[in-house]
Amino acid sequence: MKNPSCLFYGPGQAKFEERPIPEIEDPHDVVVRIAFTGVCGSDVHFWVHGGINAHVVSDRPLVMGHEASGIVHLVGPSVTSLSPGDHVALEPGYPCRRCARCKAGRYNLCPGMKFAGSPPDNHGTLTRYFKLPEDYCYKIDPEAIGLDEAVLLEPIAVAVHSVRQVGVKAGDEVVVFGAGTVGVLCAAVAREFGARRIISVDINQDKLSFAEAFVGESSSVFTPIQGLSAEENAHALLCAKEIDLPAEGGGADVVIEATGAEPCIQMGIHVLRTGGSYIQTGMGKRDANIPIGLIADNELVVKGCFRYGPGDYKLALEFVEAGKIVLKSLITRVYPFERVTDAWETTRRGEGIKTLIRGVED
Repeated sequence: MKNPSCLFYGPGQAKFEERPIPEIEDPHDVVVRIAFTGVCGSDVHFWVHGGINAHVVSDRPLVMGHEASGIVHLVGPSVTSLSPGDHVALEPGYPCRRCARCKAGRYNLCPGMKFAGSPPDNHGTLTRYFKLPEDYCYKIDPEAIGLDEAVLLEPIAVAVHSVRQVGVKAGDEVVVFGAGTVGVLCAAVAREFGARRIISVDINQDKLSFAEAFVGESSSVFTPIQGLSAEENAHALLCAKEIDLPAEGGGADVVIEATGAEPCIQMGIHVLRTGGSYIQTGMGKRDANIPIGLIADNELVVKGCFRYGPGDYKLALEFVEAGKIVLKSLITRVYPFERVTDAWETTRRGEGIKTLIRGVED
């Protein structure tokens, strides 16, 4: 098979099939031979439920995967920054470049976005060869960043976008809900933006232990107490960390929610100080109940985070190249290409931090 690919047909259904090798069509096209693809929580949503919200695989199978790295195979005649053999991290979606959102500098909101592994027909990186525009391929130094580590530039870019959007600044107290890949990276990026203290919240003790070690001296953790309401757990967190309650002028400066779980969303709102800032980074139910009255009374700033925008990938790469965020320990398991579904199941069970799938081998 020249371009073997893993096609997803619906919940619990995937097949390995041959697909055409991508061809250079635009002069700025780059064809990359995929080295590694990371498993994201969104992949698990597709594997279990067939999609996310309105993005569902129905009548046409789809190649999944979007966190990826690889080696340049072919370049178009106008490509000047890359050559065959270069190692690259991939920003897996590219916009139309012409719509109002693109022109406003918010290309991540482009309605014409071509995002890898997105229905109905944007095939992803679980394939041997994948094509992308030159400016969405980030050259990496193989002496500094391994191709396995380069996969994690995608979730770091999400973390950078989240932290920039919510406005973390020097001296802030930040609470991060979720100690999975994105949550841990949000905490690490918040540290680099100058946060004085970062509190990671999760129910998985192994993940909390990893997060505390990964983020370092400025980090601490909290486990919600079963049976308490979101407001009561917020009170318990603030008391445990010796932070004054919002009614007393205290509370966290910033909350980054990276789980999408309704109790965490509610708890996050209750943890914030008056005038504090909240950002929804994890995917959750569209109709989640939130304490809207508290948001109004305390004049909280509530934002959403969708993927990454201008400069986010570049800053993520700079953090890694400078050794400020060390990625190797995040990778807990690597599966061969033939065991894609085992990798999805491992992530579904919540095992480890980041599971990778190796590219097709000769």
